[in-house]
Amino acid sequence: MFDSVGWGEILVIVVAGLFILGPERLPSAAAWLGKTIRQVREYATGAQTKLRDEMGPEFEELRKPLQDLQSLRNFNPRTAVRRTLFDGDADPLGLNALKNNGNGTNGTNGTNGASTPPAAPPASRPVERLAPDERPPIDPDAT
Repeated sequence: MFDSVGWGEILVIVVAGLFILGPERLPSAAAWLGKTIRQVREYATGAQTKLRDEMGPEFEELRKPLQDLQSLRNFNPRTAVRRTLFDGDADPLGLNALKNNGNGTNGTNGTNGASTPPAAPPASRPVERLAPDERPPIDPDAT
């Protein structure tokens, strides 16, 4: 019930209740509120139990679509797009291969701690390295 209400909100409600009701009526109001919430929970639990007893196994069939709707409440569009585009691939861009080089040593050769060079790019497209102060070429038609 208090999933979306934090301690800060509860503190604000208590302080507002203290100002509105006063210190002499606040304890009785809190007791009444607690008793009412407990009674509503008991009614809901009783109704659910009675419905489950009357419907039998059909109750679970009715409950499954409701659980599916509740799962939509936690829907994250980023996760859905990532899952759709990459089909659950944990490393879609191959970044782990660059870090680990496939030998389990996380980029080191294990003898002196020097890192191994990255894997060579595919032979179909040579890579041209730029000098440290050289600007990359600009294609005006591409922009």
